[in-house]
Amino acid sequence: MIELGTGQTQPAAGGGEHVKDVSEATFMQDVVEASQEVPVIVDFWAPWCGPCKTLGPALEEAVNAAGGAVKMAKVNVDENQMIAGQMRVQSIPTVYAFFQGQPVDGFQGALPPSEVKAFVQKLVEMSPGADGGLADAVAAAEEMLAEGAASDAAQTFAAILQEDPQNAPAYGGLVRAHLALDELDQAEAILNGAPAEISKAPELEAAHAQLELARQAADAGPVAELTAKVEADPDDHQARFDLAQALHAGGQVEEAVDQLLELFRRDREWNDAAAKQQLFTIFDALKPQDPVVLNGRRKLSSMIFA
Repeated sequence: MIELGTGQTQPAAGGGEHVKDVSEATFMQDVVEASQEVPVIVDFWAPWCGPCKTLGPALEEAVNAAGGAVKMAKVNVDENQMIAGQMRVQSIPTVYAFFQGQPVDGFQGALPPSEVKAFVQKLVEMSPGADGGLADAVAAAEEMLAEGAASDAAQTFAAILQEDPQNAPAYGGLVRAHLALDELDQAEAILNGAPAEISKAPELEAAHAQLELARQAADAGPVAELTAKVEADPDDHQARFDLAQALHAGGQVEEAVDQLLELFRRDREWNDAAAKQQLFTIFDALKPQDPVVLNGRRKLSSMIFA
């Protein structure tokens, strides 16, 4: 595994019927949109990265052997630094797998060929028709949850987990359903009982962040009062942090992010870098391509590297 920014540029090769090079301009179409149909593996690499020269071909071989049940997108981090930053790629090779528009798995560093094949096979099993219809059931439960039928969604997610106890999307959905029902202790118990194999899955990481924010919301103060305190003393960092929590609790997510960015700008080290940590919690709770996440990460990065 190689830290970014330490290499030299050299020519590289790749290929295969189900493998393509992807840029920032085509990422949405070739990864996010394409993953609505089949899982898409995203390989963040660079021509100067030695381990990438081993991992890349192994991934390509396994993907092409799957015959279209999974696709692969190669992202050269030297040429696409914005995407790498948005996905928090700090070293390469880094691999993410997208399905139905969201990251569902991933790893850093080179893997032996047997583990590469196992990784790809797990994604093949997510493809439509390979899971006995569970993906459709998850989608149906998500729709119930979006429409406010949290109890029905929880029952459906639970039924899916009866069929597949390691179904990370269903696990994350079940947690979010209980959060929607204001059953925070039950949501936490479900998270704590997740199988070790999926405990670090993006869906569960997002659920952890959503639970943390829900806990904070229960103790959030009045927005008007906190706003007045911040306006009276813009350097009252605790008041600004509390205001951000209150705004988020009231559904004003973008406004909460703006307050945290302003706090970070004024004093990035305040309270053990609490503003940055809270921003990451909010970002983790949202979908990676949410405009609030993309804009927030871009603004935060511009301040960090200014």
